[in-house]
Amino acid sequence: MTRRTSPTVRRRRLAAEMRKLRKEAGKTREEAARYADIAPATVSRIEAAAHAPKVADIMALCRFYGLDEAHTEMLVTLARQSRQRGWWQKVGEDAIPAWFETYVGLEEEVAEIRSYQPEVIFGLLQTEDYARAVLTADDTVGPAEGERRLEVRMRRQKLLEEPDRPKLWIIQNEGALRRHVGGVATMQQQLKHLIDLSRQPGITIQVLPFSAGAHPSMHGAFEILSFPERYDPDVVYIDYRRGSIYLENLDEVDDYTQLFDQLRARAISPDGSRALIGRIIQEMDAS
Repeated sequence: MTRRTSPTVRRRRLAAEMRKLRKEAGKTREEAARYADIAPATVSRIEAAAHAPKVADIMALCRFYGLDEAHTEMLVTLARQSRQRGWWQKVGEDAIPAWFETYVGLEEEVAEIRSYQPEVIFGLLQTEDYARAVLTADDTVGPAEGERRLEVRMRRQKLLEEPDRPKLWIIQNEGALRRHVGGVATMQQQLKHLIDLSRQPGITIQVLPFSAGAHPSMHGAFEILSFPERYDPDVVYIDYRRGSIYLENLDEVDDYTQLFDQLRARAISPDGSRALIGRIIQEMDAS
């Protein structure tokens, strides 16, 4: 089976390796930059995965760190892969916000996503009509830009058709299920779609009911992304109106992992969640 590959994940993996090598060599960023004839800021950006590095720069740094030919070739290959354009970058300008490109790149190679969503249905589980209604509600997005973003959102869902598709464990707040996004018909279609998806292997959906009361994630949504390779550590993703935050520190990731487990324990079982979603659909018929 061929695994999906993402330039974003390759760049992140390369950054971690270059940080590790420099520290093991006992060199400063300034020393490395001087040897490679690049700016110290360039070394910092390489180690922060902030841009796709030039192959020549990686080769020079590898020589400085005393790497053998095989190790150097592995890192040079990562550098080349990190410079490839992702499919989402070919859709067009403003197809997605610049701050969201990193997430889409990580999502391309993710093995598992655990997420809590209090306000909206998780993106990979949205119907086209629901997604369009969500995007239309954003007053910072024009009609043409909204359609390009909708195209990307629907394209992202093809991940769920892949043989090596990621596992999903999604906790939806009851409020997100009862909010009439796009009207009753759109919402009922969306909820039926959730029920259908929840029966597929590898997709677990739980509802955090109103009756759960106060809970430890009342500050908002988050996602934990896990990858198939051990050298690609988990990432916590949090977004807000104008940007996003990526947490990679082990303590921070562990904190959100424990938070997700607490929410999972408070949520209704998958079977119970399907039953509740079905009742909400019926209640919409009666209203």
